[in-house]
Amino acid sequence: MKISVFPLLGLLLLVVALISASIGAVSIPLSEIVSGSLTDQQMAVLNSIRLPRVLLAVIVGGALALSGAAMQGLFRNPLADPGLIGIATSAALAVAIVIVLVGPIAGYLGLYALSVAAFAGALVACFVIFRFARLTGTFSVTYMLLTGIAINALSGAGVGFLTYLSDDQQLRTLTFWTMGSLGGALWISVIVAATIIIPSAVILVRNARELNVLLLGESEARYLGVEVERLKRTIVICTALSVGAAISVSGIIGFVGLVVPHLVRLTLGPDHRLLIPASAFLGAILLLIADTFARTVVAPAEMPVGILTSMIGGPFFLWLLVKQYSGRFGL
Repeated sequence: MKISVFPLLGLLLLVVALISASIGAVSIPLSEIVSGSLTDQQMAVLNSIRLPRVLLAVIVGGALALSGAAMQGLFRNPLADPGLIGIATSAALAVAIVIVLVGPIAGYLGLYALSVAAFAGALVACFVIFRFARLTGTFSVTYMLLTGIAINALSGAGVGFLTYLSDDQQLRTLTFWTMGSLGGALWISVIVAATIIIPSAVILVRNARELNVLLLGESEARYLGVEVERLKRTIVICTALSVGAAISVSGIIGFVGLVVPHLVRLTLGPDHRLLIPASAFLGAILLLIADTFARTVVAPAEMPVGILTSMIGGPFFLWLLVKQYSGRFGL
């Protein structure tokens, strides 16, 4: 196993995190962060603004990437991602309902109204998927995929209808949330997201060997002693919790869960014992870099990080496809 890649990824993540924490409107030299010789203003900025945002980028990026790797293993398709089963669009629909229809009531939750709504929407999607996936008596991946397509369509229509009903301020709020941003990072959001994402990530990593066996097919996996139904339920629950928690604190950030596992698979191979944790590291690194650019490239304004990941991820993914399949299709 290529275990040596993890110290390298860990070191790279630490370096990127330190650089990201030093960059911003208030300059904090990297040497002073390392030595701890900071002024009161620098310490306040670092503790209240930079560190929560850096940690949230690490947690969200890691959650989206490892969830994407797990979903690709479950569907046995490297082009799958968490959005395939409707979790993100359900979260967006719940947020749209809060913004447009429940605005005055949501005020009691303050800053957390949209986060609570997004997480609740993700859980509802998970419940619906479970109910429909068991229509055949077993947990059918095919029914889960079809249910996800239906959820995506219905949720997209609901968001579109609520967008039509919204006024200018509601439309602005909804639009910016769906673009994805880490600008609202607080210590409480970091803690809440971490308490959900980290245990889910640990469970996904512990099921990596079973996912490797599942690549042979469900019948073969059963013959080799894998509890396939339990495995599928575990993957879906952990993925829904991780993605729901990530979306609730960051909005919708695209392509991380699709591109990162695909890139790791091309580099390290399909072994999920490497693929899932390496995807978490690389997803955290890439989202941290993207967020650093998003808050500095158009300073003093801030670009939604979801726009940046899509602008980079789309062409990059097309390049990966051309590189991998060009010989097969004569491109």
